[in-house]
Amino acid sequence: MNTLSKHALAVAMAAALPLWAGAADTPKPWLDRTLGAGQRATLALKEMTQEEKLQWVYGYFGADFAPKKTIKIAAALPSSAGYIPGVPRLGLPALFETDAGIGVASQASANPRERTALPSGLATAATWNPRLAYQGGAMIGYEARASGFNVMLAGGVNLMRDPRNGRNFEYAGEDPLLSGIMVGQAIKGIQSNRLISTIKHFALNNQETGRTELDARIGNVAARTSDLLAMQLAIEQGDPGSVMCAYNRVNGPYACENAWLLNEVLKQDWGYKGYVMSDWGAVHSTVASANNGLDQQSGSEFDKSPYFAGALEEAVKTGAVPQARLDDMVYRILFAMFDKGVVDHPVKPDGAIDFAAHGLVSRLDAEEGMVLLKNAHRTLPLRKDVKTIAVIGGHADKGVLSGGGSSQVYPIGGSAVKGLLPATWPGPVVYHPSAPVTEIGKLAPGAKVVFDSGADPAAAARLAASADAAIVFGTHWIGEANDAVDLSLPDRQDALIAAVAGANPRTVVVLETGGPVLMPWLDQAAAVLQAWYPGTRGGEAIARVLFGDVNPSGHLPATFPASLAQLPRPVLDGDPARPQMQFTVDYHEGAAVGYKWFDLKKHKPLFPFGHGLSYTEFAYSGLVGDYRNGQLQVRFKVSNTGKVAGKDVAQLYVAPLDARWEAPRRLAGWDKVDLQPGESRDVTLTVEPRMLAVLDGPSKTWRIARGKYKLILAQDAAGTGASSIMVDLPARSLDLHGKALPSTRKR
Repeated sequence: MNTLSKHALAVAMAAALPLWAGAADTPKPWLDRTLGAGQRATLALKEMTQEEKLQWVYGYFGADFAPKKTIKIAAALPSSAGYIPGVPRLGLPALFETDAGIGVASQASANPRERTALPSGLATAATWNPRLAYQGGAMIGYEARASGFNVMLAGGVNLMRDPRNGRNFEYAGEDPLLSGIMVGQAIKGIQSNRLISTIKHFALNNQETGRTELDARIGNVAARTSDLLAMQLAIEQGDPGSVMCAYNRVNGPYACENAWLLNEVLKQDWGYKGYVMSDWGAVHSTVASANNGLDQQSGSEFDKSPYFAGALEEAVKTGAVPQARLDDMVYRILFAMFDKGVVDHPVKPDGAIDFAAHGLVSRLDAEEGMVLLKNAHRTLPLRKDVKTIAVIGGHADKGVLSGGGSSQVYPIGGSAVKGLLPATWPGPVVYHPSAPVTEIGKLAPGAKVVFDSGADPAAAARLAASADAAIVFGTHWIGEANDAVDLSLPDRQDALIAAVAGANPRTVVVLETGGPVLMPWLDQAAAVLQAWYPGTRGGEAIARVLFGDVNPSGHLPATFPASLAQLPRPVLDGDPARPQMQFTVDYHEGAAVGYKWFDLKKHKPLFPFGHGLSYTEFAYSGLVGDYRNGQLQVRFKVSNTGKVAGKDVAQLYVAPLDARWEAPRRLAGWDKVDLQPGESRDVTLTVEPRMLAVLDGPSKTWRIARGKYKLILAQDAAGTGASSIMVDLPARSLDLHGKALPSTRKR
């Protein structure tokens, strides 16, 4: 019997045993909950056989289909992402993994798991509300536990370096501070259910074209002050149990065998205590991967070889991989399991789920994440006594769009729209059955609401011309493994919108997209609402915003370019027809991502980072900066000067006068303030000190230069509604976590 077969047999035997088999008579000090996670992991590790240790570092795909799927793992949950057998004799449960981020996802099958979907990650980031991010994470974590999962493959925080990236909808935008805090809070919410959440994809997985072979080229400091800083902040906020390494290469080596990324940055410099799992199909070696920081091969059937099965066992026997390294791999997995409560609180499938309550969590997230991009002549909110409403396009009579790929959450009752292509990976294309047309009718019960598919722009224009209000839905489906060809709406939707807007000057455009799109019809449209992929109850959320039951308060987490020519790479690197071709992507913009690039190059975007309108108005006053005890605190007053209640996102940007940064300004903090008409509130922000500093690569220290800094309080990165002051800061050195070094603590 070969080693892999022996390993598979051990898996089957372990799965057949009850969790506490043989547990009654043998003391198990590692199950003592009064001990720390590190102590418990050490004690459990000492009791393991070599075969049991090897079992922990090798994961199986949960679903029945996969490349090289040689055995069916009966213990794995159906249509799931992964399974790692436990050690019943030691009271250590198996790991059941689900794809995630937006909800409990299912691999495509005849009977997918139907669960609640949050809006896209980009929509949650657009709320600028960390509390909502936490609540959404807590909700999907609850559903994961109730579904029998104890590991969620969530926490996507790859920066939007290119708006065409097919997975941008899973992530949190272009700024490291905003992305890190929002995703960190989502991870924290997930793990409040005593689960392990990952953070992914580590690192620089910023496009899907050629994702398994591209080499992301970037300097050490530039990486640490952009993409890696976003990851670091999210880890500090959320403390995920696992980090998922990416498909791509980074400055040469693959991410999952990259010693600089995994050993130096993550484990040494950041002091990360959890374990590194691979993405499914991202492992390329045994010895290099193990020695350079990978702790667990995931979904091994997607790799070219079972690198962490018999080959790893042999490598440890010969000393190519030290025994101490294997022990460290297993220790890190056990540490995360004890630390996050996985061992002490075993999961049980088929738990009760209150889908109505969870749908409300999703709806509130969607409502607060929608961004009112344009509202000429106060077209919105719509009057509820309007007589006729034309609703056009986007399958708005059936439901709302979601993004494709491994994050796909299947709705209760199935997709509202059948037969759309692609039907297979990264499809199927799924619409959540929350129809905007139905919800619009509920909020305007006296109106005649007529839907037109938009297939004939001329007919749609005639309908719009006869209506008091016209609402046209623009959709752009994207998914994992594919980047958008460009930023135009597909299927001649731009022509449809232009025709409708030309026929009715009060045309409202609602966009269900995975990220930024171009808008050649913008001058013609009266109002534009960015709804993203709005989740389980998205149709209801859209209607409530359109009619003013909800005052929109979302702000863009990413810049909307006016053209592809404004991007660092107007032509996307790689060839979609040759996904296995090796090529490089030179991130010559360094840390100047998104609005920083636009500032640096003096490009005027279609809509700037941070942009978002409201049905009311806000004003700022009393801006004061105070540097004390090594911290910069900023105080100001926000006032609602309009006639309706609303939420404002007051954004603080910092610009040095003397120090050289990657761009003229950085986001340094924000607060979201809920105000009644005429109400004012005092706000105090403590600036994250790393947002004031430049990283010194050789010493690995952040250094704040002595001198004057401009503090800009604004409603977006372009400075809308801005007020500013100057502050003097002393020189200061910080460690990689932003803490003052001992020699500078009292300065």
